[in-house]
Order: sequence, then C-alpha cells, then structure tokens
Amino acid sequence: MGDVSAPLSCRRVAYLGPPGTFTEEALLSWPGLEYEAILPFPTVEEVLFAVRDNVADKAVVPIENSLEGSVNATLDCLAFEVELFIQAEKVRQVRHCLLARPGVGLEEVRRVVSHPQAAAQCRRHLLELLPGVEVEAANSTSEAARRVAESEHPLAALGSGLAAELYGLEVLREGMEDHAENRTRFVLVGREKMPPTGKDKTSMVCFIHQDRPGMLLQILQEFAYRYINLTKIESRPTKKILGEYCFFIDCEGHEEDEVVASALKCLRCKLPRVKMLGSYPVYREEDEDAGP
Repeated sequence: MGDVSAPLSCRRVAYLGPPGTFTEEALLSWPGLEYEAILPFPTVEEVLFAVRDNVADKAVVPIENSLEGSVNATLDCLAFEVELFIQAEKVRQVRHCLLARPGVGLEEVRRVVSHPQAAAQCRRHLLELLPGVEVEAANSTSEAARRVAESEHPLAALGSGLAAELYGLEVLREGMEDHAENRTRFVLVGREKMPPTGKDKTSMVCFIHQDRPGMLLQILQEFAYRYINLTKIESRPTKKILGEYCFFIDCEGHEEDEVVASALKCLRCKLPRVKMLGSYPVYREEDEDAGP
C-alpha cells in the first residue's frame, strides 16, 4: 500500500495559467508535490497536451466546482483526447475578488472580464453590485486580471488575491462567490498509474453499445451489489452521434481493491469499453496544514 502523503517528484508541472490563477494556487500548496519548474498554458487542453507530448511531466487542472458542476473541457480531454491518468485530487475553497486598476471606483465599472465558470459562481453578487454590467469571457481568471491591468478603460475582473498582487490591481470587493462554501476539485494528471494508498477514489468512463432501457441500471448494479459508494455519476456526449452518451463515474476505492476490481471485470463484460481515468488519493484543505 502506498503513502497518501508520499512526495510526487517531477521536473515540470503544467497548469492552467497565466500566473495568478486559482489552479496555480492549488499547485503551489499541493501536499508532497515536488518540482523544478511550473509551466502555465492558456487552456485546459493545452495543459494536458503538454503532458501527453512530454513537454511537462505532470499537470494540474480544475475538474469540478461545487456551484457550477463539472469543468467539461477537462472531462472531455481526459476521455477523448489523451491517455493520461489522474494521480491525485485536491479540494480547495475558492474565494473570488473583484479587481480593478488603482483609482478605478466601483461606480465606474461597466464591464467585468472573467472566466465563464467564475462569472457563474458570482452571478447573484454581480447582479446586486453591478446591475446590467457586461461580462466578457476570458480563458482564465488571471488572463482576465491581466487584461484589466493592461486596459485604459475602467474594467474589473473576477480573480484571486494572488492575481491582484501579480498584476498590480486593487481589490474592490472580496468574497464575490454566491455561496461561502464554494469549492473546486483540482486533479494532478500524469502518465503513470498510482498504487493504492487506502484513501483512494477511482474515476472511469463507461461507454455503452446503444441507448436502451436499463443500460444505466446495469452499470450501477455492479457497484450496488458490492456496496461500493459512488461519489459522482454524469453523462456526457460521445462527440460522435447526436444523442449518444457515455457515463463518467467516480467511486470510492482503488481499481486494485478486490471489490472494485470485481465490479470493473463485470462492467467490461457488459460494455464495449471502460476507460480508466485513474485511481488516486484525495486531499482536503486540512491536509495542507499537515504538510507532506
């Protein structure tokens, strides 16, 4: 059995950039992660392609938010574009700030630049604070901050406190998220599978022959019979035919655990394909205080 806090060493870690994103904050505070360099990329796909193409050894990307659900770009890239594995998961509280250039007052702001997920997580507060404001999309919260810093117009951005420091912006409002318990799951992705630690989660994609009554039930029965707890189930288009879907499933346990291995064996007999996205340890915010 592996150690949940064992160091994860590599030379280069790619992440969703530019510098100042919540993803970078998650990377910098990841328990046990040791590296020589971190490499920002502008999109989730480019982050994961960097690992696929050996430009980076590992990657950190967001995969799910407690308010807005899954990060579809991450799910789709892992399922359809790359053959990589989730090696660890980190759940982190996300606090959004409203940022502007020094001297720009709240009453002057007519446009907010934001990653769509961040804007959605702050929808109610934006409506109350800046009714009728235009929201301009950016690839990341730190790209939004950089645009605001470089613009001569009275713009604002939704971003992190780190982004404010990096781009010389002032915080107009803290805690812009609509719910105080706003949390995001980040995953560490690499080319190798991880050994069991005893504190693991397994992620997979189940592809079906065709959409017919009872197919989802047949999948779920394999977990229910073995008392395996599912932590997530979600359907996504297969990108091939309209109306054709696959199922993303997360369950407790490692794919080498006896009961999980048994469930996977039976699923592979029923389904044309089960793609493993990884079996990996899960870190919570309290693990940061414990250190590696």
